[in-house]
Amino acid sequence: MSIVDIVRDWSNRVFGHAEGLVLLGLITIGLAILLTVGFYLAPVIAGLVVAFALHGIVKKLTAWRVPRLVAIVGVLVLFIGAVIALFIVILPLVWAQLQNLVTQLPQVATALQVIVAEFASDYPQLVPDAFLDSLSVTAQAQLTNLGGQIVQQIVQQLPNLVWILIFVLLVPISLFFFLKDHQQMVDYLRALLPKNRPLLDEVGRETIAQMGSYVRGKLLEIFIVGCVCYVVFSLFGLQFAALLSLLVGLSVIIPFVGAAVVTVPVVIVALVQFGWTWDFFFVVLAYSIIQVLDGNVLVPLLFTKANDLHPVVIIVAVLVFGGLWGIWGVFFAIPLATFIRAVINAWPTKISADGDDPESPPSSESASAQ
Repeated sequence: MSIVDIVRDWSNRVFGHAEGLVLLGLITIGLAILLTVGFYLAPVIAGLVVAFALHGIVKKLTAWRVPRLVAIVGVLVLFIGAVIALFIVILPLVWAQLQNLVTQLPQVATALQVIVAEFASDYPQLVPDAFLDSLSVTAQAQLTNLGGQIVQQIVQQLPNLVWILIFVLLVPISLFFFLKDHQQMVDYLRALLPKNRPLLDEVGRETIAQMGSYVRGKLLEIFIVGCVCYVVFSLFGLQFAALLSLLVGLSVIIPFVGAAVVTVPVVIVALVQFGWTWDFFFVVLAYSIIQVLDGNVLVPLLFTKANDLHPVVIIVAVLVFGGLWGIWGVFFAIPLATFIRAVINAWPTKISADGDDPESPPSSESASAQ
């Protein structure tokens, strides 16, 4: 068989199914919309994301004979209350600690130099003199510039306050209608699709189930990890506890990489504050226990239908989708990778053990044998 025949046979098996072509067209249209006008649709997309997280609560309330409209309004009030608490209580505290950290960055640089110098005096073979000279010259300037860059980036976002207000206003409105009219929306979309659509139904069911479970589990994981870290850091008297806890909580969005990156500021703050003391080692030990419990206890409990993706696949998905859509791409990297896997698994190209296409009609010989 020539290469041309192999390619033609592969293309016939992959693209020779009308339903597969419909799915491919829907994916293409969805990508085109996200890449072109995704920024302007951000409030609606955010409302859809939150609807995935809260739809399960509405279903449970309606199963307990709570009127659907009452359940939706109650869930919406709780969501708005949580957002208001975030803006009134948590963000001002984090902002104050961030400003305090920026002003203390030169002192942090000096303290780090002293700690490294003491370590170098105890273990001169591990820390060359050239490294100490370079550190003393550049560390304070670099950290000072970093503080200025952080403040500058935040100030540059102030002109977007109008867009932020529009976003905050439209998200609850979109959420309400997604929860209230989701069945009508689903019926309308189904009416646009072919009536015989086993492939689309299979991919849709798996994607919706995974997406809802992932969003609910991930938001709950962020909340639990952040709260536990804040309590632990506060008990140890660690500076910038709210800011560090927020970073640790948000770090669970990026699997593997997030935990490794956020460990650096936690260790640096603890080292500068406590030095090489038992308090420092206790803080690092407590933080390590939180990370271990998160990965081995909390995640399996929250994600009962775990996305059994290989770690390399997860990292690649985070890099690709994060590069395309920023923080949204990072957040949805795992469910998007799961969606791609569901499409590949459900695509009607599998060949049976005897070499026949399972969807092709039986041959005349097999029919006569039966």
